[in-house]
Amino acid sequence: MNWVVVVDDEEYNRKTVSRILNRHNFMVTSLESGEELLDYIFHKNHRPDLILLDIVMPEPDGFETLRRLRNGVAEEERIPVIFLTGEGSDEAEMKGLRLGAEDFIRKPIYADVLIHRVMHTIELSLLHKSLSQEIEKKVAECESLSRHVVRALAEAIDAKDKYTNGHSDRVAEYAREIAKRYGYTEKAQDDIYMMGLLHDVGKIGIPTSVINKPGRLTDEEFSAIKVHPIIGDKILKSVEEMPKLAIGARWHHERYDGSGYPDGLVGNEILEEARIIAVADVYDAMTSNRSYRSVLPQKVVREEIEKCKRTQFDPVFADIMIQMIDEDKDFLMHEDVL
Repeated sequence: MNWVVVVDDEEYNRKTVSRILNRHNFMVTSLESGEELLDYIFHKNHRPDLILLDIVMPEPDGFETLRRLRNGVAEEERIPVIFLTGEGSDEAEMKGLRLGAEDFIRKPIYADVLIHRVMHTIELSLLHKSLSQEIEKKVAECESLSRHVVRALAEAIDAKDKYTNGHSDRVAEYAREIAKRYGYTEKAQDDIYMMGLLHDVGKIGIPTSVINKPGRLTDEEFSAIKVHPIIGDKILKSVEEMPKLAIGARWHHERYDGSGYPDGLVGNEILEEARIIAVADVYDAMTSNRSYRSVLPQKVVREEIEKCKRTQFDPVFADIMIQMIDEDKDFLMHEDVL
């Protein structure tokens, strides 16, 4: 039986959520403040499967409670948190995600939405722990994460998205070539290759129906997609033997001018490896088949890379990608060939 802690200063809200969860065979503990939750976790050493946390409460509010919770619990004991909120602002959601929340549920509470998101978050948390344990096991056996294991995981990620077969492997190859031309050591080239292979690992946590939707995404669906860098970061940053592995996962959608996500970093605030992977990722997206179009002509791809220098891309790495395009006289760098 899964165990959920509900934290809300309004008794009506606690009872409503508890009643819904009880009907679906969840064990529920109700708490009325952030301080009570922190005491429950830190001093009484309870470890529920999930915390449902209200944002607007007397001090500490939900944001401060989560900040203190994340700072005080080791990564391997991390408890997933979903915010309950009457707010609908993007700013509030991004603040919560940056603090480490897994999801948001808006009030008034609808039973079906609550149960779906609670179950999905618990399942994702169990998957995360299982993956971390498997990685630790492999590291203990081999002293390092072997390339073929990472590639197998990358292929599993790509298999979830029927429109991006082989995408992770191609991005890794392009990123390694850019890094090589920029002067990376062979070891650093291997590192960025591994980052490229797993840059989309966060898609494990995105519903398949959203990833494979053939038409235009709704705003809500696009918001769900935009969370995958954060999910990927959470999965990979626990691999202590490869501390840089999460760089590509978290920041491959940042833009050089600061308009990207999830952190809105600008220029050199974006780690160098992520700036390289960002160019490789977009190049492969344009030179791969999609549900709505075929591979774009090489000339169009080159023009787009050129146009997006200093806005989307670091101009140094965009120029290296353009050099690679110019050398590819027979247009071999695309999905149907690689």
